[in-house]
Amino acid sequence: MDQPTVGILHPGSMGAAVAACAAGNAADVLWCAAGRSSATVERATRFGLTPVAELAELLNRSDVVISLCPPAAAEALAREVAGHRFAGTYVEANAINPARVQRIAALLAPDATVVDGGVIGSPPIGGKTPTLYLSGPHDATERIEALFANTAVRTMGLGAEVGKASALKLSYASFQKTSRVLVALAVGLAREYGVDQALSEVASRRTASYLSEPQYVAKTAARAWRWGPELEEAADALAAAGLPPEMLRAAASTLARWQDVKDDGALTLTDALDGLAQP
Repeated sequence: MDQPTVGILHPGSMGAAVAACAAGNAADVLWCAAGRSSATVERATRFGLTPVAELAELLNRSDVVISLCPPAAAEALAREVAGHRFAGTYVEANAINPARVQRIAALLAPDATVVDGGVIGSPPIGGKTPTLYLSGPHDATERIEALFANTAVRTMGLGAEVGKASALKLSYASFQKTSRVLVALAVGLAREYGVDQALSEVASRRTASYLSEPQYVAKTAARAWRWGPELEEAADALAAAGLPPEMLRAAASTLARWQDVKDDGALTLTDALDGLAQP
């Protein structure tokens, strides 16, 4: 089907913008107004989405359904969709772990075909171009790629295994989200001691992301024997400043898994990751 009808569950800031991008390659883009807030109504209207009164109507009319909702609601929403025996392509695009995606795929089988999706980037507005990573049956992922062809949402396939797109999303989010929390702790501690400007100047000279340098993991492992205690000291300083120390204590606990590779200059990335994954 060249121009499928698409349903979006539900048009939040990301969902509405993604759905609007699909509109150019779709016959219509529907959303369910039942139980939605006035802010959602305003957003869906602004993006030109077509309201329907009930979920059943959206599912009956849609060839493709895209689920973009708070992660905690993803499974319950899929269960509700399964109850209506939806028989199209269901894009599970929420930030949930691979096991949950696989449970959702089993829940919707055999009626629907599930495509695992993970959006990395900001909503596609104002010139921003997020990437929707996809994994699942080839014909289904190809259909979703066509839906977003020549739009601000780029797509990239990761193979046929449901769960891979979600794994990539969470792998990136684990760094991206946590690093921002660590920034808050670092700046909070520096401000407590009046060195926040100096911290900013130090950081400005080191702008590269360690996420793009995975080989650095081995160096981290070799230094863990002294970095762990240093983070414990930093955690104590945070606590003394009235700031939460738990993240740094958890990081110190993680470093303790590398206590047997002190200053090992020959350590490889594989060695380091194997040591981190010890039981």
